Amino acid sequence: MKLYPIEAGNFKLDGGAMFGVVPKSLWNRTNPADANNMIDIAARCLLVEEGDRLILIDTGMGNKQSDKFFGYYYRWGDHSLDNSLKKYGFHRDDITDVFLTHLHFDHCGGSIQWNKDRTGYEPAFKNATFWTNEDHWNWAIHPNEREKASFLSENLLPMQESGQLQFVSRNNGPYVSKSELDFGVLFVDGHTEKQMIPHIDYNGKTLVFAADLLPTVGHIPLPYVMGYDTRPLLTLKEKALFLDNAVKNNYYLFLEHDAHNQVCTLQETEKGVRLKEIYTFAQFLE
Repeated sequence: MKLYPIEAGNFKLDGGAMFGVVPKSLWNRTNPADANNMIDIAARCLLVEEGDRLILIDTGMGNKQSDKFFGYYYRWGDHSLDNSLKKYGFHRDDITDVFLTHLHFDHCGGSIQWNKDRTGYEPAFKNATFWTNEDHWNWAIHPNEREKASFLSENLLPMQESGQLQFVSRNNGPYVSKSELDFGVLFVDGHTEKQMIPHIDYNGKTLVFAADLLPTVGHIPLPYVMGYDTRPLLTLKEKALFLDNAVKNNYYLFLEHDAHNQVCTLQETEKGVRLKEIYTFAQFLE
């Protein structure tokens, strides 16, 4: 197995929304805000090369939305999904599977693109199977008022219309030890219905793609829960269990949204679970 970090582009989000009820005087220490109260956010995806499969976990925002849409998110830096793939010798047509932790636009927007004459949309990965789960899919295509601005039909329906959409199987518990993608998947419901958190075994270590269960190192303290979460009290329970498991099993956490830290580990302290070490992805691979 080979793993590659894929930087799909940086943007900014409102710091208050990212930290919910936590005061700015606290979260600003780890995630400093600009004059507009916006904090740096990454769209860091993960490419898994295993045998004849090339699996991309999440795809970032993409580039098909309007300038007005992107104007809300203050994109910055020069990262792009295509350039990041090219850096490792790959092209989007090489991707065999796209695994989507959930279907909010900043995680799946890059999955779909304009067609050649810009009259409609088509999958951006023409040779890939798109993986979500049935419960989350139904949640996304019939969105509630709180989330409908994040579930964009142009990001979702072309996957189904192309015949490239498949659902990950579930059992009765929250964790599937081996999914159709050959890695473990934790299902969590606090942020959105049935978000999927991949657990990947690599050279005797477990790398967990933290997605929106733990967006940045600044979100490690238990009460630091995003205002975007649909069920924040459930997030607290899921996060507490996850943090405990991360410490006990020495998980390496792959941080999708932390623009300045790629991977971290955790430790138990007298104040609860806190940051242990920060790694670059290259250091994790060593």
